[in-house]
Parts: sequence; structure tokens; C-alpha cells
Amino acid sequence: MMTEALKVRLDLRDGLAVIYTEGYINNQGGEEIARVADEAMGHGHKVVLLNLVGTKIVNSIGISILIEIIEKMLEIEGKLAFCNLTPTIEKTFNIMGLTQYADIYADEETAVGGLGGE
Repeated sequence: MMTEALKVRLDLRDGLAVIYTEGYINNQGGEEIARVADEAMGHGHKVVLLNLVGTKIVNSIGISILIEIIEKMLEIEGKLAFCNLTPTIEKTFNIMGLTQYADIYADEETAVGGLGGE
């Protein structure tokens, strides 16, 4: 099955980096998110919001890469949060334990308010 590459866009704000995704988060998609998250951390951002508004499916390898990002954020005393998850992805993240270390917000506006961004 041929899948289109995940599109990722980074928006660096004052004190907050927002990563927008569009497409399927598999191994390549997860690695692209990790690369962009590393870029945000390289710019000194310790709070990263992953806005999955354009993502409907995350596979197990994608989730394992997201866990690696959470671990990196914890090492630098940072924070990773998610918003705009489908009910299925939110349930999967809860089952896999991601929500123990990363907050989930209904939408970006709520997330920005909760994370203290601008």
C-alpha cells in the first residue's frame, strides 16, 4: 500500500513551538516529526505542541517515535502536548501511556492557553 508522505509544518512562537501534521504518522512520518521537534528544541523551545488536525491514523512505530520525543523533552525539562486528536488516536494514546507524560487538548486555542503560549 502506497501512502503519501506526512506533511509537517513548524510554527515557532514566543515560548511555544507548534508542529502541524497532515497525513499518516508511520515510521517516516514519525521521523519527520522528530526532526522538526529537534529543530524546535535547537531554537531553544522547551514547549512543543503537536497539532494533529490533519492526521487520522498513527501506527505503532509512529507512536514509539512520539514516545522518544517525549523522552527528549523530559530530559531538557520541557513539555510535549497534543491537540486536535481524533477519538481513536486519543484512545490509543491513553492506552499506550503517552498521556502520563504529555497533555491532550481539544483544540489549539485551549492548548496555547494551557501551555502559556502567545
